Amino acid sequence: MHNRISLKAVQAFEAAARFESFALAADDLFVTPSAISHQVKLLEELVGVRLFHRVHRAVVLTDAGRKYAEEISAAFARIDAATRNVVGAEKSDVLAIHCTPSFATQWLMPRLARYSALQPDVDVRLNASVSPVDLMQEEFDVDIRYGMRQLQPAGTLVLPLPRETIVPLCAPGLITAERPLDAMEDLSHHMLIHSVRCLVTWRDWMRQHRKVKLDISRGLRFDRSFMSISAAVDGLGVCLDSLLLVERELESGRLIAPFGRVGLQVQAYTFNVLKSKIDLPKIRSFQHWLFSELAEDGANVGPQN
Repeated sequence: MHNRISLKAVQAFEAAARFESFALAADDLFVTPSAISHQVKLLEELVGVRLFHRVHRAVVLTDAGRKYAEEISAAFARIDAATRNVVGAEKSDVLAIHCTPSFATQWLMPRLARYSALQPDVDVRLNASVSPVDLMQEEFDVDIRYGMRQLQPAGTLVLPLPRETIVPLCAPGLITAERPLDAMEDLSHHMLIHSVRCLVTWRDWMRQHRKVKLDISRGLRFDRSFMSISAAVDGLGVCLDSLLLVERELESGRLIAPFGRVGLQVQAYTFNVLKSKIDLPKIRSFQHWLFSELAEDGANVGPQN
């Protein structure tokens, strides 16, 4: 069979099979009975199988026609359900984002309302976990990753996010007259908070400040930056983490950078997307918004002494 099946013929057959009557099918589709008969005959010629027995003025499905009608009815039901779903959808597109937990919690989630306001027809789905995802599986449109770059499947575009600055951070209430933080050496009198997944550690910080001697074997350890930041906000100690992730805490005064905002810089995050999807409007708009927001934040929390 080389000719394309006519949807009009299939529709006529489905109605005739449902009512077991060309006349009732015609009423249902607002056409004449002869039009139904003509479309069914065309369909039978195309498939090469008789679908109805004509018995006087009635029609009865053949065995082949009955099996075909079952499949066609199920297909029309799926089309009807799909149509109802799209009619009830509030947004035209769904943007599925996978992201590392700390970036999602500390930076992305507080800003998603801005993106949604700019793109009201895009419904955002955000999933946060440490494990990278396979974008080829099409579960996610975008993957924001942290850490050393891993070999990506062919066809993946990897865009580095701007470099971030890592500095000591603490709650203002942590600094008292008895235990000030006037100089970096004063850190030895305070609890250190370690973000074990952070690309910059207290050991790296000590290499930059060789005159400072700290016991880095001690202290609180967390495997997520958002937990280290939360511990610092609660006054449990001094954490070493990214200015990018603590913009809200710095603005509200819940955290301070006691030695200024000049520190070690690292390129840690990447924006990953399939090349075949990069020009989709929902992804292009999110990419543009993301990098614009990061550039603005970099200017706001940039190095200050």
